[in-house]
Amino acid sequence: MELASYADYAVRLVNSEQPWRGTDELTSVDAVRALFGSPSRAASLADESDLPRLRAARTRLRGVFEAAAEGDEVRGVDLLNSLMVEYPVSPLVSGHDYLDENGRPRWHLHLADNAPTAAANYTAVACMGLAIHLTGLGADRLGICQAAPCRNAYLDTSTNRSRRYCSDRCATRANVAAYRARKRQEALEGEAGTGRTAAVASPAATARG
Repeated sequence: MELASYADYAVRLVNSEQPWRGTDELTSVDAVRALFGSPSRAASLADESDLPRLRAARTRLRGVFEAAAEGDEVRGVDLLNSLMVEYPVSPLVSGHDYLDENGRPRWHLHLADNAPTAAANYTAVACMGLAIHLTGLGADRLGICQAAPCRNAYLDTSTNRSRRYCSDRCATRANVAAYRARKRQEALEGEAGTGRTAAVASPAATARG
């Protein structure tokens, strides 16, 4: 797996909570396992103790995204570094999962396979992936959705650094809201213009009378 793709782990964890809606998906051991996306040794370690640990890491990771989105790159990096010190990766070369056409192992890195808990594994991998993404593409590639009230995190991989929303749904909603706001403003300006025209015309009409 491309190591930078592990940054999606951070997005997945942060977006498991939507405080503006009062929702939190991280409420069960099954939810912890689901974060991993596929069965693995780390996912199999999940138990109730991982829930508060992952919620705490989630809050801190959201802080990284929010700092980056606000242009405070130094604070964002400091927050990420503090997580990485607490949740270090322990890379291992593995090849047992995949074989090439000649039956030889496809060697690849597992970042935290010997972590003692599911939460430690997940957080270490998420932070390393986010660090690789940040150092490779820039801190301004970490964003918070601008379609109010959504505050989901996202990774901007666009060629022109133009992403502003976490999903097509939020982008469409924001565009519709902006269009309606423009139309309301145009209507108000039209009404104001009509009022001014009537006020100017009124004295002339009175004189003719």
